[in-house]
Amino acid sequence: QVHLVESGGGLVQPGGSLRLSCAASGSAISNYYMAWYRQAPGKQRELVASSVNGYNNYADSVKGRFTISRDNVKNTVFLQMNSLKPEDTAVYYCYANVYGASWGQGTQVTVSS
Repeated sequence: QVHLVESGGGLVQPGGSLRLSCAASGSAISNYYMAWYRQAPGKQRELVASSVNGYNNYADSVKGRFTISRDNVKNTVFLQMNSLKPEDTAVYYCYANVYGASWGQGTQVTVSS
């Protein structure tokens, strides 16, 4: 397994942007499945974006606004979030499947005026 630490969350106005980071340690992530999930209050955790072997996939609700990327030298995965909406408010979690599932502790994203 790998240890994951998210950062970059915060409060942003509608239409704004944030960039989340997920730093991995304990194993290289370059060839493994990485993803971002989110969980809003009272709702189930949902998949936002995933990346593996150069293929990226996105939830319909974030397509065209969010971009997942990775820096294999820094062993870090990013989630660039643009045109944020109030409904994007949630705790965002990093997920890795490296010899088993690993989750980060989560970072709060609040979109509000």
